[in-house]
Amino acid sequence: MGAIIGACYCAGVTAEELKEIARATRFKDFARWTVSRYGLCSNDRMQKYCARILKATTFEELKIPLAVTATDFQTGEPAVFTQGKLVGPIRASCAYPGMFLPVELDGRRYIDGMLAYAVPTTPLRMMGADRVLGVYLSAHWTQKQPRHLFEVIGQCFSIAQDKMCETWKKDADRVLEPNVSGFSYNCFERAPELIELGENAARPIVGELRALLNLTAAVENFAAVLPQVSSPASPHASLAV
Repeated sequence: MGAIIGACYCAGVTAEELKEIARATRFKDFARWTVSRYGLCSNDRMQKYCARILKATTFEELKIPLAVTATDFQTGEPAVFTQGKLVGPIRASCAYPGMFLPVELDGRRYIDGMLAYAVPTTPLRMMGADRVLGVYLSAHWTQKQPRHLFEVIGQCFSIAQDKMCETWKKDADRVLEPNVSGFSYNCFERAPELIELGENAARPIVGELRALLNLTAAVENFAAVLPQVSSPASPHASLAV
């Protein structure tokens, strides 16, 4: 979902508009059950979903530079998309293995970028960012027995993500970790609670973030910080989600 949020923000969608999109979004808006040996769902509905919520169709039309990460399904190599059409790379970045089918782009198949970069701090450093704030939805696996296949898959990837933290944290100046334990993959109706958790994680360190990003304007809340982070006046201050 970081790819969708990043694309929206870089296209000029406001924080308030993003809140409304989050409140209205449901799993069925971008997922379609299917029968395939490669996964249980297709995210081809994301074509119409992105057309509805984005204010741009290509990377070049974005107001703020954006990189979207995915993982090459054949080689396991990371892929970083920065030009061309937006929807294909977004779909690839959201193709959670086992749940969603791999997405084919230019003859290659791609899956979720988390396998290459759990949080894409390293690509931002490679792009020249000298201030990187990572936002990590921490792995919270449970000791309870999984109830179904989705929880088995989720448990496995939560463990894997937790073990890979050091590979990306080294490229982050600061990491925010909202406590999202107790939320399932499809609890979209709880979006307001998740937004509040993100705000609660950010508010205590607003002063630290201002110093880190060399911001001088008064900041009433974290939503006020974001537009300044990526403004033309601060081209090398970037966010990784």
